[in-house]
Amino acid sequence: MGKSLPVLHSPGTPASQSAFPSNVTRFDSPATRGSDNPYDGRTVDDFKPYLVALNLTKRCNLKCDHCYLDATTKLGGGNDELTTEECYRLIDQIAEVNRGCLLVITGGEPLVRPDILDIARHAVKLGFMVVFGTNGMLIDDPMAKELVDIGVMGVGISIDSLDPEKHNAFRGLAKAWEGALAGIEACKRNGLQFQIHFSAQPMNYQELPKVVDWAHDLGAKVLNVFFMVCTGRGEELSDITPSQYEEVLGYLVDCQDKYNDMLVRARCAPHFKRLAYEKDPNSPITKAQGYMGGGCLAGTNYARVTPNGDLTPCPYMPLSAGNVRDKSFVDLWERSDIFDSFRYPHLKGKCGDCEYSEICGGCRARPYVDHGDWLDEDEWCLYTPKGGDKVEVAFNVPEATSVVWDEAAETRLNRIPYFLRAMVKKGVERHAVERNLSVVTIELMEELRKKRFGNETPVFKF
Repeated sequence: MGKSLPVLHSPGTPASQSAFPSNVTRFDSPATRGSDNPYDGRTVDDFKPYLVALNLTKRCNLKCDHCYLDATTKLGGGNDELTTEECYRLIDQIAEVNRGCLLVITGGEPLVRPDILDIARHAVKLGFMVVFGTNGMLIDDPMAKELVDIGVMGVGISIDSLDPEKHNAFRGLAKAWEGALAGIEACKRNGLQFQIHFSAQPMNYQELPKVVDWAHDLGAKVLNVFFMVCTGRGEELSDITPSQYEEVLGYLVDCQDKYNDMLVRARCAPHFKRLAYEKDPNSPITKAQGYMGGGCLAGTNYARVTPNGDLTPCPYMPLSAGNVRDKSFVDLWERSDIFDSFRYPHLKGKCGDCEYSEICGGCRARPYVDHGDWLDEDEWCLYTPKGGDKVEVAFNVPEATSVVWDEAAETRLNRIPYFLRAMVKKGVERHAVERNLSVVTIELMEELRKKRFGNETPVFKF
């Protein structure tokens, strides 16, 4: 079944020390751990996790061709899963690092796991923003209502084609399309926000313009377009070509201006940020303007926990920093040499030479899947570096301003997802200065929100 990838572990156990790859540079000095780094001015705050994917089960009611987890049947694959109490402990530990991050509960199909709602409830009580990644088939009215009652922020439902037969064939089950649509309608009836997840592949990428319109008409708050890395069960699939990749990303950049009330984002496609900057250096969706949800996030602000507790930089890389059963999430996140190699990377090839390396950085999973070196250049990028100055990132450094925030406005700001907060803060303060206002209020924030998203309810619940 294709090549298997090495499952590497961070030093810390005798079995893994000798196997630690030579392409990782250690960052153990005080200058690089827990304090400002002399090379780029980043602080520990710049490496807070603001998105953690919890793959809490391999059990699934489908058998999708592209599953990176190679999820098994509805009744199987669960014998080594983290227990309920272990999941609670893990979430408690994530809260020690950043209670403001977004937790994505997924699988497999997470709703197959019997205790999954209790786990979600525990996370919400701690103040996390929680979303589910699901195929939608198990969401009916009672389920949607319960998710709303728990305080789940929304669900991401995967659609692979607007042709039901293509979707069903890819998902491995007749009526999977109908089940997903029924789940979406249940969300709408019960006030549960939903996103559409679409994986760009050779069989469907040309459908994307219709999918965007369809998702918008349906009422989706977000359309996430994922760019597949062929691993797991997807090893045997073919990917879209680099030129098709560039074509789709260029279209998605243009979509930003077309839909005011729906976010359209490329996932697992760092080149999206380079294209956005090329179109508009002041684009609000790049790290150059303080939006921290850009470039390859693996190991810097994003991590994945596998069903059995391994902590990896992203779902496409079985590159374990260790297991949360053996060490706390705090220790693994803050003291992993593997994760440090992503935070202060010595990128190779054209990625290392590229002037966009700070806001893009290339996909680290692609070279890892191809030949095991996650610091090598991303061969799916067609851009040739021109040798100019590096495009600088606006890190979490506050701008000098005389504007102050009243208590209510500051409370709302702190409820905005961590990765958006710096960008929102700068935008609101600039708007206040332009209007000669010295105090930011809820009313001013609402004015800006409606200008961006229209008069509908916010994308994020406050």
